[in-house]
Amino acid sequence: MEKSFNGKLVLLTAGPTYEPIDPVRFIGNHSTGKMGYALAECFAQHGAKVRLVAGPTALQAVHKSIEVTPVTTADEMYQVVQQFAAAADIVVFAAAVADYKPKVVADKKIKKDGSELTIELVKNVDIAAAFGKQKREGQFSVGFALETNDEDLNARQKLEKKNLDMIVLNSLNDPGAGFRHDTNKITIIERDTTTAFELKQKQEVAQDIVNLILERLHV
Repeated sequence: MEKSFNGKLVLLTAGPTYEPIDPVRFIGNHSTGKMGYALAECFAQHGAKVRLVAGPTALQAVHKSIEVTPVTTADEMYQVVQQFAAAADIVVFAAAVADYKPKVVADKKIKKDGSELTIELVKNVDIAAAFGKQKREGQFSVGFALETNDEDLNARQKLEKKNLDMIVLNSLNDPGAGFRHDTNKITIIERDTTTAFELKQKQEVAQDIVNLILERLHV
């Protein structure tokens, strides 16, 4: 296979984040990390060195050019991205980062007491948006948008707000797309163009994304 990304460093986030409530419970989501790991393998197969920042997942990276940094929370993921972002040529935000975390984490298991439990949440840092404010000339950044309504509008707003070069949109309204599937159906939105793809295996979806990035960078 032609190594089109030789000499390039790709920083890629994948999987969910878990935000602890107490030592036993957490706030999370259904992300498995399959899409992010498929992208990591695809970039590596094309010659890139990949720094994969992975939330909790059962997946294992195979390619020798992928270096995995495991994290659990959004704050941990943010800190690692901040550490490696400046050196990256391409940054891909494929992780499903929790938007909120508990304001207070209990140091002991919360016991059942009464019929209701109220947990106050505070906003997590928006990792992609924070990078967008620091992005240097020549860096290429890609975000993901998983939407359930007003998909195109919401994705375009994220593209602008987070200073991304492209955003990969998938909708939970499409059968076989989103979490817990081996398939995905995406639309890649850029400022001046939109490219839609059919439902495919996530490895094939990863190839489509990588090919389009390759095309845009003229590597």
